[in-house]
Amino acid sequence: MIFFMAGTSDARDLALAIQDAGYPLLTSVVTEHAANALKAVELQVRVGRLDIAEMMALLKEKGATLLVDASHPFAEEAHLTAMAAANACGVTYLRYERSSQTFRDHASLLHVDTYEEAAQLAAQKKGNVMLTTGSKTLPIFTAKLVGDPEVRLVARMLPRVDNMEKCVQLGVGQENIIAMQGPFSRDLNEALYRHYGTTLMITKESGGPGAVDEKVEAALAMGIEVIVIGRPKLDFAVSFSTVDALLSEIARRIGLTHSEEDERSERS
Repeated sequence: MIFFMAGTSDARDLALAIQDAGYPLLTSVVTEHAANALKAVELQVRVGRLDIAEMMALLKEKGATLLVDASHPFAEEAHLTAMAAANACGVTYLRYERSSQTFRDHASLLHVDTYEEAAQLAAQKKGNVMLTTGSKTLPIFTAKLVGDPEVRLVARMLPRVDNMEKCVQLGVGQENIIAMQGPFSRDLNEALYRHYGTTLMITKESGGPGAVDEKVEAALAMGIEVIVIGRPKLDFAVSFSTVDALLSEIARRIGLTHSEEDERSERS
């Protein structure tokens, strides 16, 4: 059994590829919305966050021999929990992470390492700030930007009730909330920037299907400054950025692929 942590838009296809190769797996997600997408393609799924003790218990209960961490690049706590639980249980940990986004050099493209640095820089820049980093770290930005008469903070996030409630609690007015489910085309990004008079956009360096390039390229083309927050720097002992490479490693670690098992059965 493979325990598979899903957390990106391309995780479903990866999970299906592993299952199609003949490996039984249990996928794990945080929200019911994400779970429904996996259930729709008949993947076995569980829902909810796990601490180290809970994950250890689940790995043992399921007899997991391998853990594939395909959670979001910025899910630092999830990565650390998975690595610790796998190590404690003697389960092989494999990290799958889509390739980093390569941005062209541009005077209006500003790179920082943390959310805190991004918030501080935005506070210095002032103007109409569009935040596209999600709701989890919203308090870091509202603490620096909400209440500043020279700043309008517009938060773009998933259209969930808990996100709207968090905005209310943190002082983000409904006129400054964009509650939409991506992906967003370049044209839509440009339209939103124009509508809100955006002068500064803040994004995470997610890479791959996250369409960070669409947000960035649209902003730069319109003369909007962009702050890009770099990925957390974690030491993944074994990490892959392509499906084929990951499947090859799974085959090496576990053994026969599904087609090889069929061939052996036919010869028996």
